[in-house]
Amino acid sequence: MKQKTSYDKDDLLKCAQGELFGRDYSRVPTEPMLMIDRITTISMNGGKYDKGLLLAELDINKKNWFFHSHFIGDPVMPGCLGLDGMWQLIGFFLTWSGCTGKGRALGVNEVKFKGQVRPYHSMINYKINVKKIIKKPMPMIWGDGELYIKNRKIYTAKGLQVGLFKSLVYDFDSDPSTDTF
Repeated sequence: MKQKTSYDKDDLLKCAQGELFGRDYSRVPTEPMLMIDRITTISMNGGKYDKGLLLAELDINKKNWFFHSHFIGDPVMPGCLGLDGMWQLIGFFLTWSGCTGKGRALGVNEVKFKGQVRPYHSMINYKINVKKIIKKPMPMIWGDGELYIKNRKIYTAKGLQVGLFKSLVYDFDSDPSTDTF
């Protein structure tokens, strides 16, 4: 598969539907949980560890759904959504690299917030430095993420981890004993 080095919103929405890479590949969430509008750079080379680099953007405006409930009179993007955007991106990278399965965030070692995203900001920028990828016995990826507002780093996440699972089964009967993860 020939890999593109950038993706627009239409591409990401195709990924959410299973139409970008194929049905066996992991997907990003669809709106409103999709926390990415564009991937401007994706490369197997570069980054802090020279294992891969991903740069992406999310447009911000006062109409974003989360500003209307978090918090009334004090609107701020929940920090967990920025963190989720980083997991979405590092999972996308693993899929983009050719691995199949259903993606799940597996953890993060350290998260720090040193600022906040407000409705008057116009865009956030993500930077993901891939640290390690394994493909067997199960595809997994580790990396470090950063979120910026106007070139100011306000979130850091070290040790982001995502895995791709081949046999996840959705339990329609709400019996947790049948969950495979």
